[in-house]
Amino acid sequence: MRSGAVIYSAGGAAMKILVIEDDRKIAQALRKGFESERYEVAVASTGSEGEALAATRAFDLIVLDLMLPGRTGREILTAVRGRRDATPVIVLTAKDTVEDRVAGLDAGADDYLIKPFAFPELSARVRALLRRGAGGAAGAPAKLKLADLEMDASRREAQRSGRPLGLTAREYDLLEYLLRNQGRVVTREMLAADVWKETRRATPLDNVIDVHVARLRKKIDEPFAVRLLHTVRGVGFILREEEV
Repeated sequence: MRSGAVIYSAGGAAMKILVIEDDRKIAQALRKGFESERYEVAVASTGSEGEALAATRAFDLIVLDLMLPGRTGREILTAVRGRRDATPVIVLTAKDTVEDRVAGLDAGADDYLIKPFAFPELSARVRALLRRGAGGAAGAPAKLKLADLEMDASRREAQRSGRPLGLTAREYDLLEYLLRNQGRVVTREMLAADVWKETRRATPLDNVIDVHVARLRKKIDEPFAVRLLHTVRGVGFILREEEV
């Protein structure tokens, strides 16, 4: 079942999706599915072709298989993030181990889907990432600040002491949620429901959430003397100046 809805850019144009997938049947099915939902779709069947497209054309989201000829999905992801390109990336893979998920997330993926998967689930995840990329909730403050950490939600930019943080789309969503709840403990259940939009928790997200928090902490805290992101053992996380 399709939603029939697609998210448009500010100029009214359909969002552009790059699919990098070497399995022809899967690639064709994804193209057909996304085009039926009125996205603009480009498909690359090799890692080298996909990397070239990602480097030379602007996309709103990338769907990336990990096992590719030419260049692996992980190499492409590393190259994309190395250019400080925060385009949301959903990784597709047949490998379903915690180590594989962590490796993909560490490389900069925003979401992770195990093959085989149902297209409606992938489509829902795409819409969730694109909605977050299109802007925050109506009426919410656009400028957020804690100590020397600043965020402009209208431009999806974050910096600390004037230094851009270079966040992925998922890291940005996580930091924005923490900033909007600064001084309050945020549980993993809250993050799963409000950031990952997983309300049923059929698949535990604790490991995935912990990996993203660790990556975010490395970017916003490690280069600075004062820590802002703290773990409340057995409960969750809190963003504040004072040590917890």
